[in-house]
Amino acid sequence: MVAKKHSRGSMKWRTMDLHIHTPASVDYQQPGVTYLEILQRAETRGLDIIAFADHNTISGYRQMMEHVERLEFLEKSGRLLAEEQLQLKEYRRLFNKILVLPGFEFTATFGFHILGIFPEDKPLREIEHILLNLNIPAEQLDYGSDTVGATTDVIGAYQAIAEGDGLAIAAHANSTHGVAMRGFTFGGQTRIAYTQDANLGALEVTDLEKKGRRTTAKFFSGTKPEYPRRMHCIQGSDAHRLTMDEKRKNSLGVGDRTTDVLIPEVSFKALKDLFSSNDFSRTRPHRLTAEPAYDFIRSAREEGANIVQDFHESISIRGGRLYAVVADISAFANTNGGTLFLGLNADPRKAITGISKPNQAITLLEKEIGNRISPHLHCTIDAHKTGGKTILRVLVPRGDDPPYVVDDYKIYVRAESETSQAVRDEIVSLVLRGKNDSLALLSKAEDSDTEKEIGSPVISAEEEVDQSPRTGVEVVGVEERDGGSFFTVRDLRNGNVVKNVTLKSARRLWHYALTQYAGLPSNLEQAEIQWQGDFGFLHQGKQGKRPNYDLVQRTPQGYRYYFGVTDDGIHGPWKKLVGQDEE
Repeated sequence: MVAKKHSRGSMKWRTMDLHIHTPASVDYQQPGVTYLEILQRAETRGLDIIAFADHNTISGYRQMMEHVERLEFLEKSGRLLAEEQLQLKEYRRLFNKILVLPGFEFTATFGFHILGIFPEDKPLREIEHILLNLNIPAEQLDYGSDTVGATTDVIGAYQAIAEGDGLAIAAHANSTHGVAMRGFTFGGQTRIAYTQDANLGALEVTDLEKKGRRTTAKFFSGTKPEYPRRMHCIQGSDAHRLTMDEKRKNSLGVGDRTTDVLIPEVSFKALKDLFSSNDFSRTRPHRLTAEPAYDFIRSAREEGANIVQDFHESISIRGGRLYAVVADISAFANTNGGTLFLGLNADPRKAITGISKPNQAITLLEKEIGNRISPHLHCTIDAHKTGGKTILRVLVPRGDDPPYVVDDYKIYVRAESETSQAVRDEIVSLVLRGKNDSLALLSKAEDSDTEKEIGSPVISAEEEVDQSPRTGVEVVGVEERDGGSFFTVRDLRNGNVVKNVTLKSARRLWHYALTQYAGLPSNLEQAEIQWQGDFGFLHQGKQGKRPNYDLVQRTPQGYRYYFGVTDDGIHGPWKKLVGQDEE
């Protein structure tokens, strides 16, 4: 067998295309192409890693490897012809230069496509067994068609690929046959399940090189309440031919749409480790033209502080700056996880101060996290250069054993771009979350068979009954007692209801909401409010770099008031009201 490439070294950008079809797919557009020509084209495009992903089959990868094995057998028996010797030599040279991974593009129920990518030493019979378990008919196992009848649901496919030591990637997630269900006006809960599942490694998207808040990567950045898990996004060529069709520019060839990954070695393990991490700076679209080097720190500053990201110019003990960093780490762990950038302000117009002694600062931070936050929380801290200065980055995971406490009794949570000390009702929710996570882990093995029988959520047009916005604060009510006003508020992002909030005890966003609520006219119908049906626009303000909205909704039970709603929380009928186009 030809040896595969396993080069070890320091972190380095490598280029990959994990979505390449071969003549083993029935819709391949150039059936006369050889597997050797595909490898040669990959070399020409500068690819370090590729994967064969034919429709519901691995017969293309198997045919290539069987061809190589026949050549090696002939070589050992001394019967190799000169032309065959050249072929074998070329295979060996290319396999030493490019990591070629076996895989398939599985067609799940409802026609959604999923890539299953596996280690190069994975026995091909085991991969075929996975396809059979996914209900690919045995007689079609080598056919290579994307239409194979009733198979397995999306969630079951993710699980089967992961349990088979593979990497599950949602193919062209934002387009046709994609699990993001672009163009669907229903099935919200299904879309969430399909794109947030723990066994899903990454989303393959077609707009990775585009910028703006409407891109797929931006949508799955972890800031949307319904999609709290930030997803790794990559791009692949989905090549059904060797070179691009000049008449149909969207019919790509090998390496025409690729991704760069920052990994320590060219190996399947390095890829899988990357996609299971919460470091999202190590993937970027590979650009064929010369452009300024990608700076993820500059990109983060342009985005600003949010629920999963913040900045600190200093970590000095004086002035409580170091404590503020520790509090943020606790808050991220108790919420959705996140990233801290230390040594610079969020405003990209301001000069970067930097961290003068980064190694000492990392040691200090590790000690503070270990000594002051409990239970134990593993964070990754590293140094990066930007603008000629060294800054530190802290990657904080979403904790699986909340609440995470600072100095044994202080519990912090994250609400949009603000870190605040948790109140009683929030602490109760964190304790329940930790308990539920533990129970889920204990029952995972017992539930796996049940999940396979039940399948994925049924797409329903009536899933989203509650039309309230999904970020900001709802003022639920107020009670007057003991000469004071005690409010009940609801965090629209997670649904947590907090009682007995006063203007004095309220955190910043709550204080804003209560102040705006107190200033409302007694008769809304006579007030100057922009109404569209039962949805009303009260006021537009600004939170950091982003607009926010104060809104009202008429219901049979009375009015509902929402304050500080960000763009991430706007959906359905609210979009037209605030001037957003429907996606």
